[in-house]
Amino acid sequence: MLSMLFMVKKRKRTMEETVHLIQQGDTKLQNELIRSYKPFIAKTVSSVCKRYIHESDDEFSIGLIAFNEAIQKYSPEKGSSLISFSEVIIKRRVIDYIRTQAKHQNFKIDYSSTDNDEDQNNASIENELSIDDFKRKTDEELRREEILQFNEVLGQYDLSFSDLVQQSPKHADARKNAMNVAKLIADNEELKQILLEKKRLPIKQIENSVSISRKTIERNRKYIIAMSLILIGDYVYLRDYIKGVLET
Repeated sequence: MLSMLFMVKKRKRTMEETVHLIQQGDTKLQNELIRSYKPFIAKTVSSVCKRYIHESDDEFSIGLIAFNEAIQKYSPEKGSSLISFSEVIIKRRVIDYIRTQAKHQNFKIDYSSTDNDEDQNNASIENELSIDDFKRKTDEELRREEILQFNEVLGQYDLSFSDLVQQSPKHADARKNAMNVAKLIADNEELKQILLEKKRLPIKQIENSVSISRKTIERNRKYIIAMSLILIGDYVYLRDYIKGVLET
C-alpha cells in the first residue's frame, strides 16, 4: 500500500500539467522547463539562421523569449504539442528579428558616406533584393512547416491536408456556409470541446443552430472540421487562406 502511494506521488507530470502550473505563476518550474529545452531552442534557432548558434548570440536570446511566449500562449485545445507550437513561434520571432536587423543594415548602407553615388545605389539595391529573397524563402519555409504541423493535427480526425483541398465546396455560397459553421464551432465553447475532445463534428448541435440542412453539413464535414481547426489554432498562413475563401 505504501509503495503504491509512493508511486502515485512520484507520478511524472504531463507536459500539459507542467505548462498549466507555469501559466498559474510557478516561476521555478518555468525556469526549469526553459533550461531543459535550451538545446531544442538552439537547434530551432540554428535552423533559421543556417549556422550554429551559441547561447551568447542575440538570436538565441530571441529564441528563449519566444519559447517563454509559447509556454504562456500554449493550449492543448489547439491540437498541437508544445514542441510543435513553440517551434513555430521561435522561428517567427527569429525571422522578425533578422528582418529588422537587415533593414537597419540597409539604412546604414543608404546613408553611409561613399565617394561613388552609383556604387552606393547599387549596394542599396542589392541589399534590398537580398532582404526580399530572405523574406520569400523564410515565408515559404514557415508556410510549409505550418502545413506539416496542421496535417499532423488533421491526422487525429482521420483527415489530411489533401482532403482539405479535395473536399472544398465548389460554389462560393457553399464555401461561405461551411465557413459560417466553422466560425460557430470556434466561437462556441461546447461545440469546440466536442470537436477537440471527441474528434468528431457535433452535427446534431450544429443543426439546431444554423439554417443549413443536416445533409449539407454532412456533405461538407471534412471541410468544416479543417476550417474549424484553423480558426481554433495558431495558423498564420492558413488563416490567410481562409480570408481568400471569404473574399470569393
